[in-house]
Amino acid sequence: MAYATQSDITDLYSADALYVADRDGDGTVETDAVTRALEQASDEIDSYLAVRYRLPLPEVPGILRQIAVDFALYRLALSRDVLSDEHRRRYEDGRDHLKRIAEGRAALHLPSLEADLDGDGEGDGPTPVVRHGPPRLFSRDKMRDF
Repeated sequence: MAYATQSDITDLYSADALYVADRDGDGTVETDAVTRALEQASDEIDSYLAVRYRLPLPEVPGILRQIAVDFALYRLALSRDVLSDEHRRRYEDGRDHLKRIAEGRAALHLPSLEADLDGDGEGDGPTPVVRHGPPRLFSRDKMRDF
């Protein structure tokens, strides 16, 4: 599932941002390249989100749409060799935010995931982070005389 579309790119940054998708320089945007870049961006986003959320998400939060657009523009600019510092900064900022989500230091606000719709006490929200496990089999105290 793609988190953004070509129209999202033009809505966020205007049609001028798609100059990175004009591979042959004829002034027309190659929509196949844009679609492919958006799919790759969504796959990268999923690799971070899968740590804490069940995929596919029922809805696309605005922050993921923004990150997908930034990732796609970064990939397109990189492949066309017109990468700017702004493209790189937006990509790195998005990647850092996704890392925080995966680590549990940031979260997606998804009302449909936060509600316990069927009343079983198990919402479909983020996967809990386990911080404690069973007692250790081999500890310093148990291995002291060996």
